[in-house]
Formats: sequence, structure tokens, C-alpha cells
Amino acid sequence: MMFTDSHCHLNFPELLSKLPAIRQAMAQAHVGRALCISTTLEEFGAVHQLALDFDNFWATVGVHPDNEGVREPTLDDLLTLGILPRVVGIGETGLDYYRLNGRTVADMAWQRERFRTHIRAARQLQKPLVIHTRQASEDTLEILREEGEDGSAGSAGGVFHCFTEDENVARQALELGFYISFSGILTFKSAQSLRDVAAMVPLDRLLIETDSPYLAPMPYRGKTNTPAYVPWVAKQLAEIRHCSVEAIAQLTNQNFDDLFKGVRAC
Repeated sequence: MMFTDSHCHLNFPELLSKLPAIRQAMAQAHVGRALCISTTLEEFGAVHQLALDFDNFWATVGVHPDNEGVREPTLDDLLTLGILPRVVGIGETGLDYYRLNGRTVADMAWQRERFRTHIRAARQLQKPLVIHTRQASEDTLEILREEGEDGSAGSAGGVFHCFTEDENVARQALELGFYISFSGILTFKSAQSLRDVAAMVPLDRLLIETDSPYLAPMPYRGKTNTPAYVPWVAKQLAEIRHCSVEAIAQLTNQNFDDLFKGVRAC
């Protein structure tokens, strides 16, 4: 049995400084693979290096919607970096209206344009999007549709990572051809509505992740998260879906391969 962490930030200092121990813990927990996620162009080199250094790590390229005062990605930036070896996805990208800091949604036009740039790069490269959406699901879905991401031929597809939205948003994302990834939040006592969503997502569209160093699952909540804890997400998902942990491990591995097709070629 092997687990795949489909979303983590191993380049962040609190994890990178402990990487040998983290890799050992992953091996002990049967976590065989991890996708290292880029959140700025400035950090992309470090994210990419992890994928080059370790044959069970892969990378994405993108700029997180929350990041301001960083290098703004152009289409050419994403196209150039997106074809590098072991880069298998575009993102983390999307929309986040949680921290408006006194601004209106209209003021976030720059964020929406950044999202469109990522979508266009993903479509040209035919690599999946890693989507972050927080209090912005309506605009996220609308922009995906406007940019042609409706599951039809030519769509890049992708995953709504660390899903925290309601069943309606999940159904719309699924209709557009996207996968849904669940994090340690699924194990929180307060997350029954999210567990209800997890119960209805088709088995061939499920992924698991840690989003480490954040959101450690129970019983590690409040501690620094690592990919070694992704089996706890799988365990919770197995309980929800009334199947074995082994079955969840197998199907989420297959789903990861199906979505991030580049892992097969690396």
C-alpha cells in the first residue's frame, strides 16, 4: 500500500530544514510520492529543485492568489517554466476574497486576471490546474467557464485543492471535469458538512493531500503538518466511503496518475 500527497509545500523553511527526517517519516508511513506546489515565481527554483533531487517528488509552477508584492507571472513565464522536467501542473492559482483588507471584490480584478493567465498557460501546455478558491467560488467557476475549462476537448482540467466549499460548488467543479482534493480539514470535528461533500464525490475524482505545513489532521491538529500525515486523510475518507484504507490509497494513486499525466513520463 502506498499513499500520494497531491499538494504540499516542502520548500517552506519549517519543512525544508527537516527534509531528511520528513522523507524518513514518509517512508515509514508508506507515503511514496508528493507533489511540491509553487506559490511564487521567486520560490519556483527551490520547488523545482526538490523535484529534480528526488525521484518521488514532482513540481508545479504558479503564483498563489494571496501573494502580493511578488513578481507577476506572464503567460510566457508560465509557458517557459511549465515545460521544464518534472513540472506536471500549473498553480497554485485561483481566487481568494477572504483577505480583502478593506478592498471590494471589484478591486480584485488583478487577481482575476492572474487566474486567467494561469488558465491560458495550462490550456496551451495541456497540464492540469491546481486551484485555490476561498470565498470566491462563484467567480472561480465563472472564469473557468469563460476560459473554456468546461471539460470539453482542449480543456486542461485540474483539481480544486484543499476543498472547503459546499456540495453545490463541488458538483459544478465536477461538471467542468475537475477533481476534488481533501486535506486534514476532513478529520476536524467541525467539518461534518465537508464530510458530506466527500461522500458524494465520484471515486474516480478523489485526491488526498496535506497542504503541509498547514492543516495537520487529527490527531496532530495544531502541529506542523508533513506528507507523512496524509494517511490520516485517507483513513477518514475510507470511513466516509465505507471502504478500506487500502482501497482509498489505490484509487487516489490512480487518480493522481490520471490527472498529472506527466508523472508517468518522469
